[in-house]
Amino acid sequence: MPLNIARGDITAFRADAIVNAANTSLEMGGGVCGAIFRAAGAEELREACRSRAPINTGEAVITWGFDLPATFIIHTAGPVYRDGKSGEEALLRECYVNSLALAVTHDCRSVAFPLISSGIYGYPKDEALRVATAAIRGFLSERDLDVTLVLYGEEAPNRE
Repeated sequence: MPLNIARGDITAFRADAIVNAANTSLEMGGGVCGAIFRAAGAEELREACRSRAPINTGEAVITWGFDLPATFIIHTAGPVYRDGKSGEEALLRECYVNSLALAVTHDCRSVAFPLISSGIYGYPKDEALRVATAAIRGFLSERDLDVTLVLYGEEAPNRE
């Protein structure tokens, strides 16, 4: 299936799984992470994350979606952007691929992603979008999933 790009609120998106742009400690943060915690039910999600933390940058773990319309939340820790020459691209690609692989192992047919690392982690939005679309399309070339990049407000560049 093709990759879809939509603008909106990922916490309201109907999919088997949504992806949380998490921190390595899987604690409630700001931005999309904070919004997902609040919408899912912060206490239940904190408790579910506690037993799965910590994770390394690029890794992914899964919890129930609790009060979200999604059945699952896949939490992945994106890289903090430094200079683009410190392995950030490979780590960001791992976030997408590992999240998609985890979705497949849990029989998910649809997955929604935010633009990982493009907020407070400082990844340039054009580059983050390029890495995301390449990683997702590469994965979809061998598997049949419905994947959507859900971009919030003016978060993403106007391309694609």
